[in-house]
Amino acid sequence: MSDPELLIDGPPRAPLTLLLAHGAGAGMETPFMAAMAAGVAAAGFRVARFEFPYMRRRRQTGKRGAPDRRPVLEQAFRDAVAAAGDPARVVVGGKSMGGRIASYVADAAGVRGLVCLGYPFHPPGRPEVLRTSHLRDLRTPTLVLQGTRDPFGRPEEVARYELAPSIRVVWIEDGDHSFKPRKSSGRTAAGNLEEAVTAVTQFLASLG
Repeated sequence: MSDPELLIDGPPRAPLTLLLAHGAGAGMETPFMAAMAAGVAAAGFRVARFEFPYMRRRRQTGKRGAPDRRPVLEQAFRDAVAAAGDPARVVVGGKSMGGRIASYVADAAGVRGLVCLGYPFHPPGRPEVLRTSHLRDLRTPTLVLQGTRDPFGRPEEVARYELAPSIRVVWIEDGDHSFKPRKSSGRTAAGNLEEAVTAVTQFLASLG
């Protein structure tokens, strides 16, 4: 496995590094990922973004391809943790699939925390296909940010799941899977993203 290429925002000597992976369909430089990284970095934390092998191949060749198999994704995340520095000062996470893969490796990697930006609790329209079994025993302090309209897990569904005490779920009002609200809600995408950034930075500050 080749060394991951890290895209860095924020001060190099920050107390914590937030290591973020992208979602299944788009890479680490999407407006969503860039906004989250810039906002968290502005609060004094170091943010490192990386891409899974299939997304790096897409960037290099221009050819789309399906995400790598889960063992490959997990190994890529472990490699990124090693590249990011002392795991005790690293918080892992990501958008959708990126956060899901982070949640599989967090405990064994010995990282300080976990941030999931829109966790895919189940595929849209298939609430019976849950991706929560490992979340019952997760020990790593975890923040899950979820839009109240997220088709991958709405409030009434998530309330029924058996989640470890280490997990805190914060809801972004009227947000979809990327926290974007409807115009009729009176909220804005920028406002919801700002709310998400604030929740993440407060979580990181609480970890010391």
